[in-house]
Amino acid sequence: MAYLADTYIRFPIKVRNASGVRIWDLDGKEYIDTFMGIGVLLFGHNHPNVIRAMKEKMERYVHLSNFFLDEDAEYVARRLISETGKGGKVFFTNSGAESIECALKVIEKFRKRNRRKGKIVSFVKNFHGRTLGALRITGFERIRIPFIEHDTEVVFLPYNASEVEVFMKAETVDAVFLEVIHGSGGLNMIPGEVVEVIKFYQKKHNFLLVADEVQSGLGRTGKFYGYQHFDLDPDIVTIAKGIGGGLPLGACLMLGELADIFETGEHGSTFAPNPVALAAGRVILQMITAELLEHVTNIGKAFKEIFSQFGTVRGLGLMRGVELEKRVTKEEFLSEGLLVNIVGEKTIRFLLPLNVSNDELDEIAERFSRVLKV
Repeated sequence: MAYLADTYIRFPIKVRNASGVRIWDLDGKEYIDTFMGIGVLLFGHNHPNVIRAMKEKMERYVHLSNFFLDEDAEYVARRLISETGKGGKVFFTNSGAESIECALKVIEKFRKRNRRKGKIVSFVKNFHGRTLGALRITGFERIRIPFIEHDTEVVFLPYNASEVEVFMKAETVDAVFLEVIHGSGGLNMIPGEVVEVIKFYQKKHNFLLVADEVQSGLGRTGKFYGYQHFDLDPDIVTIAKGIGGGLPLGACLMLGELADIFETGEHGSTFAPNPVALAAGRVILQMITAELLEHVTNIGKAFKEIFSQFGTVRGLGLMRGVELEKRVTKEEFLSEGLLVNIVGEKTIRFLLPLNVSNDELDEIAERFSRVLKV
């Protein structure tokens, strides 16, 4: 790997093929993937409906540019907006970070239009991306400080209702960024008391609320959007990861009065939305039904019951974290054919496919038990 940037620590396996929750290496050894490309593969590897849709679109065309309208763009945008219960419009992107960058531009336009110069609030352990704009509001100092040492406009608050309220009383706030479940920050849920403070001051001060649904959206928590568990009313919703079926696709949803905030030429993308990714997105959204959301809720409860024997279980639905009592390396899990994603020192982040079966869950737990000797 002499020609690749040293930005990742990779698994010591070479992949031959993958299907569902399973990956096989070049020697034919089987592994179970517990985090699905970091939440990208909502229905597992190589779901036949998704692959079929991609192939059919590729036989027609692979790329058009935004000077043409792909019919799947209309369907995907309409479904994403309709699930919010509000009016709005979509700007398609290639990733979660790009969706956040779009949200930041919306906020800047909103501030200039209304002559506001308040603070932008994010939270400690929020993760919003690694581009410079997204880093401004990412609550991990170790990845932010090497590039942005001090930003007077952005404030990072803890998930503590008293501290949030003291700040909201004292300062003018223009926007608040939320991850209702911290994806990279240990799968902690936003406390209900913090939610109530945010809702109160959102009405009082009319700031923009941004729900980052890159990981928690599209049914992963048992509701279409994760923020819907908390009765929040966002002005902007950011989407990515699972919407493209493994291909780059994201979206910035601008709701209510923000729907027409961009004028022609004020934002754009060469590649997004890619027609092949949109074809996958259409099929994925068609598979996210009320019955599927019920399955996610029920199997999420089963997950919590089964995996509580191994440690503290956090999260909702199939966006779960298991904090172990002791540190275990990914190599130890690899020896039992489990591919895991460790966030922090001892928390395993599970982003299983939404259609995972009870038998597959039991098999994962059995291998987990062998590693931990429980």
